[in-house]
Amino acid sequence: MSFICLILSGVALLINGLALLGRIPPRDSGTLNLLIGGLQLVLAALIAVAAAGDSAQLLSAAGVVLFGLTYTYVGLNSLFDLGSAGVGWFCALVAALAVVYSASNLAADPFAAVLWASWAVLWTLFFLLLAGGRSGLTAYTGWATLLTSQITTAVPALLGLNGAWPAGWGSAAAAAVVIALLLIAARFLAQRNGRAAVVLPETEPVRADKVRAPAAGELPQPDQVPAPAAV
Repeated sequence: MSFICLILSGVALLINGLALLGRIPPRDSGTLNLLIGGLQLVLAALIAVAAAGDSAQLLSAAGVVLFGLTYTYVGLNSLFDLGSAGVGWFCALVAALAVVYSASNLAADPFAAVLWASWAVLWTLFFLLLAGGRSGLTAYTGWATLLTSQITTAVPALLGLNGAWPAGWGSAAAAAVVIALLLIAARFLAQRNGRAAVVLPETEPVRADKVRAPAAGELPQPDQVPAPAAV
């Protein structure tokens, strides 16, 4: 069930990335976030019940809860305009816990450690954007979420469901390089979008034959004042 939750997270992150880039209305993304978050919380409860006290399974269920609560909170915030600060601070908590999860998986499952580290980066961006007031990070956060969403969720989940979960430091290193390159690509895409959004106003010089001399006793209009001589 953890792999199913990863696929659901991939869908939510994809939609949230598009929403941050202005491609999806907040109400649409909020509805999907609420559905996915609620479903993940149900699955997390089922995992916890089936764990029968197994600490590894309970730890997995707790991780799913972090995702489920995030998407549920984001969904409620988008639908009811609750204000983004609370979501942002919750994302800060998730980012900190993701670092703990990454460290705890480093020896036994380095590939999972890399995934948790990448989620820590994403959730830190969410915190800076939503609670830190860093609106300048909107485009970068959107692209980073969009580009890394599937490589950190759906792809590993499909590999795991087919019994091919990447193991060893080689796979972890390769994943870290790919994710880092995607984060760098997100920066370039955000900068390109920022430059494209800057539209300089077109100016047209005033022709001399269009300038009307003021009548006697009339104050000159702005377009009738001669330009100063160049220095």
